[in-house]
Amino acid sequence: VTVFAVIFLIAMKVTAQNTSVERSIFGIQTGILGIWVHNEVRLSNTIALRSEIGFDGGYRYSDFYDLNYYVLAPVITAEPRWYYNLEKRNKKGKNTTKNSGNFIGLKISFHPDWFTISNEDDIKITPQISFIPKWGIKRTIGNHFTYEAGIGIGYQYIFYKSEGYSENEGGLAADLHARIGYTF
Repeated sequence: VTVFAVIFLIAMKVTAQNTSVERSIFGIQTGILGIWVHNEVRLSNTIALRSEIGFDGGYRYSDFYDLNYYVLAPVITAEPRWYYNLEKRNKKGKNTTKNSGNFIGLKISFHPDWFTISNEDDIKITPQISFIPKWGIKRTIGNHFTYEAGIGIGYQYIFYKSEGYSENEGGLAADLHARIGYTF
């Protein structure tokens, strides 16, 4: 019995020290302005690479130009995430499944001008890419539902030459997100 107890305690200690991001997570999320399909793949015990494809949304209203439309445009994103508090959460008995923890990431998003979904005809977007360092949280409710929120400020480059302008333009960009989702 003592040998079994010692082996059990050693196994518990080893398990506690091996808290890690999940090997692979696949899911779908929605927020106020869009819908996305994502996958997170483990790169190390605390780092995951999140890739997603989906639609970012927007709304424009102007009395002056008599505009009132919404638009959904495709977006492709890659975001390495460092989940820095998984071990701390595990030691406190908090849930770490589906990478439930706080993270720091570098969100790299590309908006191509492939097509748009809108209530108006001929709505286009100008292709653009952004690099945004961000901080966020992700939590799991039950076995499959998740929510996350994040904020960051970075750089955005807009390819205006593709629209016939003489120069492209870059500048400050912000990212604020709040999403709910389902993981498979």
